[in-house]
Amino acid sequence: MTSVLTALLAVVIAAGSAIVLAEALHWIVKRLGRRSILLNELAATAHRPFLATLTVFAVQQAVRGFAGDFPGRDLVLHGLVLLVIASAAWLVGALLLVLEDVALARWRVDVPDNLRARRLKTQVVMLRRVTVAGIVVVTVGVMLMTFPAVRALGVSLLASAGLVSVVAALAAQSTLGNLIAGLQLAFSDAVRIDDVVVVEGEWGRIEEMTLTYVAVQIWDDRRLILPTSYFTTKPFQNWTRTDSAVLGTAEIDVDWSAPVEPMRAELRSVCEGTELWDGRVCVLQVTDAVGGMIRLRALVSAGDAGSLWDLRCLVRERLVAWVFEHRRDSLPRLRADVAPAEPTEPAEPRIPMQAGRRPAAGPDAPDDARVFSGAGDGDERAATFGGPEEPARPSTSGMRQ
Repeated sequence: MTSVLTALLAVVIAAGSAIVLAEALHWIVKRLGRRSILLNELAATAHRPFLATLTVFAVQQAVRGFAGDFPGRDLVLHGLVLLVIASAAWLVGALLLVLEDVALARWRVDVPDNLRARRLKTQVVMLRRVTVAGIVVVTVGVMLMTFPAVRALGVSLLASAGLVSVVAALAAQSTLGNLIAGLQLAFSDAVRIDDVVVVEGEWGRIEEMTLTYVAVQIWDDRRLILPTSYFTTKPFQNWTRTDSAVLGTAEIDVDWSAPVEPMRAELRSVCEGTELWDGRVCVLQVTDAVGGMIRLRALVSAGDAGSLWDLRCLVRERLVAWVFEHRRDSLPRLRADVAPAEPTEPAEPRIPMQAGRRPAAGPDAPDDARVFSGAGDGDERAATFGGPEEPARPSTSGMRQ
């Protein structure tokens, strides 16, 4: 009974001391965090895992050193060891997340020139997922190794690790492929978070990237979920790979009589009168002139893909309105040439052809226009393909009585 009371007293004192020490350190770090982003993130993120780790470790040492022997001592110590391992893994994960958050805080993605920020955010997010998964796997493995039976089982499994690895690789081939593709995307800069892409005929923005899938937010708020291996095996369009500023076109068809220079001036007026235009490109060109119409292409630029979409719609709307208001005769039209019908000559009477006889060619027909008559080789071809002449049948009129 004395051992149990001693153990309880030691546990209470150790836990109380650990809590007081953790709270004191938290208060100090929080005060210093007003001038440091790193300390502020530590105070906000690592407080609870540090408190849990310090408290559990203090309780374990108190039980191990001052509790003495009591019923279930080994079981209690083993449970405390498992708690120490779990809380330590929680603390390590929190510290790594703090470092990643501090790295992300230095770069903003809500600015026009955010290429480096989006690249860093993509890499940090992918590394965070790998870090968390690795910490969980290692922690579970260490906790299992504290059981003697599992340790013996692990030794026996190592002997057949080659066969197990082959079977696992075959069973998880697609999953491993997506994991490798996710890491490749994170560090190859082929696609990043917040990139504007065109995939499967859909225009959207990279909203989320994981080790197994990529979520694309379509312009109408739909989500297109694609495996990460899609972006390493199939072609796709990335509008913002090198810069956030992009170019776009607005095309209209007008009649050949449409004046290009006044419409070019109207395009310049539209671009200069809106904040969507970034001042780089504003060009109107004739790109096609077939089918009775000409095609005008307005090439404009904007700071980002969303602004470019609105600018293209605005340019198209204003150019159509200008043509309809000022040059309605330049609207697309279809032309037809209507001519009076020419008189036709009467057809020549058709002469019936006797059986076995070929029609005689006209006197004005040249030799190279006749295949089966006129020359010796033509007559030979006529005899070959026409066959022998049939004998004349006797008339039946004289047989009637």
